Amino acid sequence: MKNIAALFVLFVLSFSQIATADVFWFLRLEDGNTNWQYVANFSSGILIVALSITAIRLAFTRRAARRYNRDLEEIRAQLEDRVKERTATLDNANSLLQQSNKALEAEVTEHRDTTTKLRLSESYITSILRSMPLMLIGLNKNGEITQWNSRAEEISSLVSDQVLGKNLWQTYPAIAVTPEQIKQAQDEDKTLTVKYSQRGQYHFDITIYPLHDQLETGVVIMVDDVTQRVQSENMLVQRDKMSSMGEMASVMAQDINIPLQAILKDLQTVRRDLTEEHIDPIGIHELLDDALIRGRQAASVVNNLVRFSDAGAGEKQLADITEIMDHSVELAADVLSVTKGLRFKDVVINHNYADNLPQLRCHVPELQQVFLSLFRYSCYALGKIEDPEHTPSINIEISEFHNAVWVRIQHNGLGISTEEQQLLFEPFFASSHATDNEDQHSAGERLSFAQFIIAEQHQGKISVTSDLNIGATFHIQLPYPNLSDAED
Repeated sequence: MKNIAALFVLFVLSFSQIATADVFWFLRLEDGNTNWQYVANFSSGILIVALSITAIRLAFTRRAARRYNRDLEEIRAQLEDRVKERTATLDNANSLLQQSNKALEAEVTEHRDTTTKLRLSESYITSILRSMPLMLIGLNKNGEITQWNSRAEEISSLVSDQVLGKNLWQTYPAIAVTPEQIKQAQDEDKTLTVKYSQRGQYHFDITIYPLHDQLETGVVIMVDDVTQRVQSENMLVQRDKMSSMGEMASVMAQDINIPLQAILKDLQTVRRDLTEEHIDPIGIHELLDDALIRGRQAASVVNNLVRFSDAGAGEKQLADITEIMDHSVELAADVLSVTKGLRFKDVVINHNYADNLPQLRCHVPELQQVFLSLFRYSCYALGKIEDPEHTPSINIEISEFHNAVWVRIQHNGLGISTEEQQLLFEPFFASSHATDNEDQHSAGERLSFAQFIIAEQHQGKISVTSDLNIGATFHIQLPYPNLSDAED
């Protein structure tokens, strides 16, 4: 368009006088007049050239426009693809956001439920701790109180609000726990148990638990008032001791009574024989000798009881278990009375001792009483066999196994039933309806005194295995002395 305008201006100027005078001289005739034919031809040529140029320019412009349109279409397509991608991305992001929102809502709900459960659990645990029958105290690493339950409030007369966050020993100096014990439990990182007695009237079991793998270290102290339990246990122990001593006294009385009854019978016979006209000196001497033997037997029982009572309060001493057993066998021959015609001397004793047995730290008289009780019980069982062909025997075996000495005493008399085995080591209590002979016989068939000596005095074990048709075997396990015992 600019080119056409320029041509138009040029055409107009060509008709001006200045132009005709100066520029368009070739358009005049010789006489100076304008040759309009030239002007028309020239103008037409100019217009044709201008139009050609314009057409060419339009063609190039149209071609460029088509190219630009194609580029624009491509850009548009790219933009549409990008918009689609962005839309898909936004949709995906929106979907993910919705999923995240749902997950977040679910997590928030779960956290709320967890928080509620934790609060309920905390309330439940707090209620348990406060209602515990034990005194429970929590301390941090500085010895400041973090827990103080209801039992602690009752014993100390201090409510939890008054003591929380304060030093334990400044707040409650009467506590039977020392800072050194707390430090020991923390340094060793293990539970520490302390037994505390106050003037023998109050007894406490104190347990210190060190806290680890926690945000705040410290300890938990549990104080259990076991006074009533200890008193009850002491009463039971005393009752068992008294029943065991009663059992022993009843058996000893029987051991003394049998020879005394025989002595009285012999003396009555001698007295009757002396009143007769024809006196048999030999028969009287035999009766007197038998009475003398019975008297010595009763004296042996009394002497054995005296030795046992004198040595009961002594300290343990190292002794050879085989020597104790041999002496017990000899003592049984003198002490044990005749039972239904069976004398201990008539029983075959078989020994089987292992070599190089270690010495035991023990109360020798007490172990002798245990072996005597087992021999006495064996005699009762052997005396119940009425077969004349039966040979009563007792097998004694002593061996070493697993840091302990094992003693086995086996007899071939009447065995022990399952019901009798359950009562064998139980304390014997005399019945008010039973006679003295029945009580003494029942006491002789109980071994609670032997069980007390083995288990309580020597930290060993005693048990029995039996077959009614074969007999019974008593098993005794006596541990070796430890180093501290050996040094004492």
